[in-house]
Formats: sequence, C-alpha cells, structure tokens
Amino acid sequence: MSDPGTPTFDQLRIFLTVVDTGSFAAAGRTLHRAVSVISYGISNLEAQLGVLLFEREGTRRPVLTEAGRAVLAEARAVAVGVDGLKAKVKGLLDGLEAEVHLAVDVMLPARRLGEVLRAFATSFPTVTLRLHVEALGAVASHVLEGRAVIGLSGPIGSGLEGLSASAAGSVAMVPVAAPDHPLALFEHIPAGAGRDHVQLVLTDRSPLTSGRDFAVLSPRTWRLADLGAKHQLLREGIGWGNMPLPLIEPDLIAGTLKRLVMPDDPGGMYRFSGIWRRDRPPGPAGTWLVNELVERGRADADIPGAADV
Repeated sequence: MSDPGTPTFDQLRIFLTVVDTGSFAAAGRTLHRAVSVISYGISNLEAQLGVLLFEREGTRRPVLTEAGRAVLAEARAVAVGVDGLKAKVKGLLDGLEAEVHLAVDVMLPARRLGEVLRAFATSFPTVTLRLHVEALGAVASHVLEGRAVIGLSGPIGSGLEGLSASAAGSVAMVPVAAPDHPLALFEHIPAGAGRDHVQLVLTDRSPLTSGRDFAVLSPRTWRLADLGAKHQLLREGIGWGNMPLPLIEPDLIAGTLKRLVMPDDPGGMYRFSGIWRRDRPPGPAGTWLVNELVERGRADADIPGAADV
C-alpha cells in the first residue's frame, strides 16, 4: 500500500474554500481564480492523497465523501496552525514579543488578575504568557534576575536599585482568626494579646527580605510560603494572621473566619507597584500588560485611617 503524498498549503486552502463556500464557482470568486483552476487544484489534492474528496456523480454541488470529511478536520487544523504562525511572525517583525513572563504578588485579588489576563489574551492572541505568582520580595527577584520581564509587586519592589516602578493600587490587609480561636472570643481584645498566640506568617522565597519581618507581632510564629495554606490553617483555628480582605470576605460573611479588632495590629494597606528593569524595558505586549494593571489599580480606595503595611 503506497503512502499518500504531501499536499501543498495552497491545495488545502482551495479545498477548505470549496467546503466553506459550497461550490467550485464560489470558491473561485473568493480566491479570485478561474473555476478550472479550482477544479485542477482539487484533482491534484486528491491525486496527492490517493482518495476522492468530493462525490462526482448525481450532484450539482460538491458533497464530501467519507474520506473528504476525515481530511476536512485535519485540513482545518493545518490552516489554523499556519495562520497562527503567520500572525506570530508578523508580530515579531513588528516588534511584538513572542512571549511575556509576568511575576505577580500573591496578594493581588485573583479577580483583577483574571480580568486583566483575559483582556491581554484578546489583545495579543499570538503572545504566550508565563505567569509566576510569588510573595514579598520574590516578585522583584524574578524581575531583577531576568526570569520575568515585568512584575506586579508589593511594597518591596518599589524602591529597589535598577527597577522602575509605577503605583498600581492597593489591597486592605486585616487580622483574622477562626470563630473559636481564643482571640475571636474576646469582646474587646486587650493590647498585647496577639503575642500569646501563634501568628501565621507568609515567608519570602527570595533573599531580598532576609532577616526582616512584616507585621509580625507574636514571638510564636508558623512560617508558610503559600497563601492558600495560610488561609486554610486560619480556618482550622491553628493561629491568627493578616490576610487580604478580598480573599477572606466570603469567610467573614459565612462565619468561617472572624475579623479581629486588635489595638496593636489593626492591619493596613498593602500597596502594589508595576515594576520592570530599567535596562530591559518591556516590549509592546509587556508594556500594555503593566499599564493595564496600573490603570485598574487607580480605582482602589484606602480604608480610612489605615496605615501602610
């Protein structure tokens, strides 16, 4: 049994146009070619593949054979791949990046990140995105070390040498605990009471904040590198800790967490910055992405009287 030949992309395009337009004549008009050229292209494609693609008897309109229907799906996949290749190469020739690496602070509300990335996918369909979600200094570390071209960092990233930064909004951080935690049972939490209980603290995977603590009150701490794990341990009543308000609002409504009114740890505003290396500015897609994150952050409102954390 002989192997089929390799069709040209032009033959596949003629085939797909005949299917989509419903006739050889309509395909000719669409492609600005004579009907004889369309018919010749289909015949050559059938000869290359060794199968009949259209019924020739008893019909005035081209009707796909069983083999034609099987070939159609593969031909469409090839056409989509070639169109994608051409779009990506055009973007490269126009200066558009093939890929953007973005590092994002874990405190950024997930809904905002999702909305921005959905808009990015629509605006730059040929650009691949690599997303890194990190805490504290690890976002700036990714950008400084070249693993990400842009970042959406917490307050650590806004003052580092070699980085440009643009304010990108904020999120409220509030102390919380499970409803049966001893701190949650106080009608009025006395000053210093948080020191008597385990505080769950998010740690930095980078060396940028080595030896530094942020909003740590208790000498008794559990250190976690994952915000999701911290969230779950708070629900289990293992300790108390500060969390971004948008993330735990459903818990406050459901009663699975309780907001703590602590005189010596009232929480505060965690501020974001869009960051990039001064010597490696982002291309068009990266610039659009960081600008969109910055713009959406403008709508963030501070809690009255809340200090920065």
